[in-house]
Amino acid sequence: MKSHITNAFSDFFFEYETPRQVLVRNKRVGVVCRLIQLLVLAYIIGWVFIYEKGYQSTDTAVSSVFTKMKGVGYTSVNGYERIWDVADYVFPPQGDASFVVMTNYIITEGQTLGKCPELKGKNNCSSNADCEGGNLKRQMTGVCVNTTKTCEVLAWCPVEDDHIIPKSNLVDGIDGGYISKCYYDPKDAPLCPIFRLGDIVKLSGFNFETIAKVGGAIGIVVDWTCNFDVSVKHCKPKYNFHGLYGNPEETDKARASVGYNFRYAKYYLEDKVQKRTLLKVFGIRLDIIVQSLARKFDIIPTLTTIGSGVGIFGVATVVCDLMLLYLLPKREFYKNMKFKHTDSHPKDPDSEEGSVETNVSKK
Repeated sequence: MKSHITNAFSDFFFEYETPRQVLVRNKRVGVVCRLIQLLVLAYIIGWVFIYEKGYQSTDTAVSSVFTKMKGVGYTSVNGYERIWDVADYVFPPQGDASFVVMTNYIITEGQTLGKCPELKGKNNCSSNADCEGGNLKRQMTGVCVNTTKTCEVLAWCPVEDDHIIPKSNLVDGIDGGYISKCYYDPKDAPLCPIFRLGDIVKLSGFNFETIAKVGGAIGIVVDWTCNFDVSVKHCKPKYNFHGLYGNPEETDKARASVGYNFRYAKYYLEDKVQKRTLLKVFGIRLDIIVQSLARKFDIIPTLTTIGSGVGIFGVATVVCDLMLLYLLPKREFYKNMKFKHTDSHPKDPDSEEGSVETNVSKK
């Protein structure tokens, strides 16, 4: 037992393996080897170097976006005409990378805190017993109003009626007089940073009349992908537009609501009574997203890629060795040619007498 352990340690520490080159003249093995090497070479050149640009180092940019809206809107509701400028229809104040452009609204003027009947179709009742307590949206007083057959609520009165969404009068386009420079066009002016709202909606895949009525969200992606191995003048942004949500034609039944809207109020005092004007705003939320990738030649990733490719060439050797040693009819002959064992006991290990080749046959 002790001798076996000693021999195992001796073999591990005092034996050395060195590759032996054997030239095998076999058409099938040669074709397989060259075919695998050709595929590996095509992968390294085509995919790694040309497509993935493995010879370059990459980096991303930290960016900020400044936006500015221009133009006015005109509405006429029940004979009341009004002009809306940037201060009225942009939320929050312009300058952020994400903002909302109001395209429609429902206004409830002169609201005061008090008691008033609920809208028809909401909290219907036949007696006071149906109006006890409250819910997440209204606090009921316990009184059933006979004229409307709805519960009386403690709220800002009159309550908002948002069942009927008015048609928007915002035109699909902006007068050229408000903008003295170019307009963005994906073909004629792809680098122009001035966009018409109607063009953004169209390029995102939405219908302007629909999204202006119920609102929605659009993502504007500014893509900076630059190769600094060439002149910096070739580093140019590309704009892409994506409809995020708010399309009423979608068939997703899990949506909680259609479009994009929110409410805000303007408070004032009249005869020492606090009142407010409530607006339910329907708008287009614009999210500006900047993504970037910079590439430049670097010797370190180049050498790493070349080294990885050379290592992959070893796959051809492994496959061909498996064919020679285990699949071909003359596999025993190839084993004898490939493996040679030396004995360290003869007087001169480096001489021909000190080497023993197992079963070398000529076929």
